[in-house]
Amino acid sequence: MASFIAKQMVGDQLKSVKGALGDKEGDEEKPEGAEEGEDPEITAARLEAEEKRKEKHRKMEEEREEMRQSIRDKYGLKKKVKEEEAEPLADPGRVGRKKKTPAELAAEQNAEEEDEDEFAKFPSNLSELTSKVSEMPSKLAQGVSDVSEKCVLQ
Repeated sequence: MASFIAKQMVGDQLKSVKGALGDKEGDEEKPEGAEEGEDPEITAARLEAEEKRKEKHRKMEEEREEMRQSIRDKYGLKKKVKEEEAEPLADPGRVGRKKKTPAELAAEQNAEEEDEDEFAKFPSNLSELTSKVSEMPSKLAQGVSDVSEKCVLQ
């Protein structure tokens, strides 16, 4: 624990000394792939090597594709084509689900109307509802007594 505290104290002091010497990090914009203090000729050579590498891989992939095509021709195979979405989204940035069609909206409306018709069967008056609730315990007790009479344990 003490060593951690000592490192923290010394580390903070070193950071303040570095700042006083004029070392500013992140002020200069470096070209891509270039390191600090690197010669421009070296960066140019690195970029050229990267271009050569990419070209080499592109040629290799073309050769492979030719070989694949010859195999497809030989055995009568079809090239796999990536299937696009059947219906592209109107807004590619949309996060939610697709919009409903008019037929789906009509079916949903019919389902809601049927649900409303089912709720119409229930008592709409509060007094009717309270009377039904008050009858429930007596009906429940009667049902329990009927079951207990029929199921006598011996």
